[in-house]
Amino acid sequence: MKAAIVSGAVRYVAAGLGAALVLIACGAPAPPPGAGFSSMTGGREVEVPAKPAQPVTLNILDVAGDLQFTQPMIDEFVEENPDIVSRVTYSKSPAPELTGKIRAQQDAGRVNIDLVLTGNDGLAAGISQDLWMPLVPKHQMRLTHMNDYLPAASKMQWLAQGYGAVVMYDPSGPLLEYNPEKVPSPPTNADALLAWAKEHPGRMMYARPANSGPGRTLLMGLPYILGDKDPKDPVKGWDRTWAYLKELDKYIEYYPSGTTETMKNLGNGSVDLIASTTGWDINPRVLGTVPKEVEIAALDGFHWITDAHYAVVPHGVSVQKQAAILLLLDHMLSVEQQAKIYDDGTFLFGAAVKGVTLDMAPPASRKILEEFGRPEYDQLIADHPTETPLDADALVKAFDKWDRLIGGSKVKES
Repeated sequence: MKAAIVSGAVRYVAAGLGAALVLIACGAPAPPPGAGFSSMTGGREVEVPAKPAQPVTLNILDVAGDLQFTQPMIDEFVEENPDIVSRVTYSKSPAPELTGKIRAQQDAGRVNIDLVLTGNDGLAAGISQDLWMPLVPKHQMRLTHMNDYLPAASKMQWLAQGYGAVVMYDPSGPLLEYNPEKVPSPPTNADALLAWAKEHPGRMMYARPANSGPGRTLLMGLPYILGDKDPKDPVKGWDRTWAYLKELDKYIEYYPSGTTETMKNLGNGSVDLIASTTGWDINPRVLGTVPKEVEIAALDGFHWITDAHYAVVPHGVSVQKQAAILLLLDHMLSVEQQAKIYDDGTFLFGAAVKGVTLDMAPPASRKILEEFGRPEYDQLIADHPTETPLDADALVKAFDKWDRLIGGSKVKES
């Protein structure tokens, strides 16, 4: 595979979505009026200082596999700023456990998670339960690199409603990933996919959408593929999608609780075709979880459902720690730090800010992308429109309806 082809696909991430998007104002969009980044003490607002009075310990929870990209950024900040952060502890948790964990700490009045790294699922669930502090616009001037967001990342920032900061961006999917030895002629449209699943029961798989990027991308992408009435309204506008998923469910043995199991099953031959996205295509092949030779396909009429990872701060975090977090987030959004997203060569996510290019990645990373990237992505990106995911309220409703009507009783914990 030629380097120029791979870098073309990656340059797309660094250049935004171009004409396929309706551009909004440059930089981070303004969230609802009144949002700020402060604390209330005795009924009055307490301003966040420019930096903590003394070094603080930050406890960071990752529910989205984010640390493989962002931990080098965080560790460098700690090393270079011992007067701001003395130590960082890292922990990981499945996304569906996030809100219960945070709510329990808040109800007890002892919040010991200071920063959460999450996808749209955890962001949306936390917004719906009022778990997150608003980050902007009050202190947007302190998050200076938000002004450098790519247009596509800026649209994803709008979805955060001020309650998070985009730290990574990806064009995402939905895509199908398959073993060409078992699926020599992959489905090319929705009817063909249903027919294939019926003819090969138990050989297709996707994970529970509430805990899977490819699962929820497929869920949000089907309304565009099927021509539903309102792709942004899962309750009243997805009649075709829910009917299609109920029919498809007849031929799916079970739904894993996370994406990793779908990849392992594709790799060991337990299934032949799974839901995927750009990063979940590249990363497991680099790691050897699935063979390098697996292929990807897109159904006729699909739209890209873009994706992002966010940093969010729970209510109850002290103003001293908030001060450190603001400085850390601005550091993470600099061009130099965003270039670290390419370091392991997986292309799971792209930089969120302008000016980050593949040639900033180490030579070893560029070599990996040249080997495992796909020329098809350039054409798929050029030929298909892009859409933002559902907003927080609609996404929670879509997850709930899928759990109740489609596959909740067939979810199998990994």
